[in-house]
Amino acid sequence: MINREEFDKKYTEIKENIEKAAILAGKHSDDIILLAATKTQDIETINYAIESGIKYIGENRVQEFTAKRDFYKPVHKHFIGHLQTNKVKDIIKDVELIHSVDSYHLASEISKQAQKNGLVSNILLEVNIGNEESKSGFLSHELNENLYKIAELPAICIKGLMAIPPVCETKDGNASYFEQMYKLFIDNSGKIKDNISMDILSMGMSDDYECAIKCGANLVRLGTALFGRRIYTNI
Repeated sequence: MINREEFDKKYTEIKENIEKAAILAGKHSDDIILLAATKTQDIETINYAIESGIKYIGENRVQEFTAKRDFYKPVHKHFIGHLQTNKVKDIIKDVELIHSVDSYHLASEISKQAQKNGLVSNILLEVNIGNEESKSGFLSHELNENLYKIAELPAICIKGLMAIPPVCETKDGNASYFEQMYKLFIDNSGKIKDNISMDILSMGMSDDYECAIKCGANLVRLGTALFGRRIYTNI
């Protein structure tokens, strides 16, 4: 259950930090999407966040999303976790954007399910910017080829890129990775096709969102910074 006073304080501080970081990046805070990562958060907490001004939420797990989806107040719903192909059908009609598309195989299934439901599915391609064996995503040198290959699939629109760089001990420690991602984003922004818009660069989470914004991110995903440490559930 949410501590409203505590949430209000954190949310105000985050908005101020985003505004400062946006100014340093030559942007306005309205240019930055603040997405609340709502993994393990209960409906009361999520809906209070929405009432407080949160316009975008993201869930990490299909089972948790499907358990909550009928109870959210009006909000933009994203899926931000690792998505298995056999679960695509469970969320395809209910989310505006699927983050973490890390393979042509997954993109093909999203295309298939989108066509079945008569819609166009918006996606972000995940880049493994740190070349970490433990993480999924396209390596930097694979991105261009896969971008165009996935863009040929029907009923898909590639809205941009996302990345989760290696864990770092300082807030600015991932600046070099964020800068690499921004370069990839800009390089590929000039390759617009009918189903590639490249509007979104999603990078930066609770520990490093200010650095990410300074380096060019226009979507940050915050969980702990907004809600405190997660309370784990069996959902």
